[in-house]
Amino acid sequence: MKILTLIRLLLIGLWLGAACFFSFAVAQSAFAVLPSRELAGLVVSRTLAIVNYSGLIIGLILLLSSFIKQPEINRYRLLTERVLLIIFTAACAAGQFVIGLWLSYVRMQINRPIDELAIDDPLRITFNNLHQYSVWVLITALIAALIAFFLIGKQSAVKTIPLTAKI
Repeated sequence: MKILTLIRLLLIGLWLGAACFFSFAVAQSAFAVLPSRELAGLVVSRTLAIVNYSGLIIGLILLLSSFIKQPEINRYRLLTERVLLIIFTAACAAGQFVIGLWLSYVRMQINRPIDELAIDDPLRITFNNLHQYSVWVLITALIAALIAFFLIGKQSAVKTIPLTAKI
């Protein structure tokens, strides 16, 4: 079953890498390089959808694979891992299917670049609030995935330590 643990680590590690790359490189670069904030927002929105969909798929795979019986697993650690994977998957789903849809709906209502709206415009305030929720949901997914990564890794490390090691 060690191969299963390694595959699970690879999957969650890939998502963590993609999400961090999106957060620290893609989003800032798009706004720094593209000629308009509207274009940058579209690139970021499209890329975030890929991060959310992949997180949803990977989260479901990891959650389902956690039910494959593995010997010598601490039940509390396994329960904690499953809760974290549920939080991770739910955060990706909420980011895409709730917040993402609301952001698209607000953008349709605005029907022009967001920067053209007054700062106190209700639609701009709504957009900014939804954007903040989106950031916090992604941070929640990142934290849950990172802790789950270490729990899965600890499970792998515990199995590889020989019981008859001499000191």
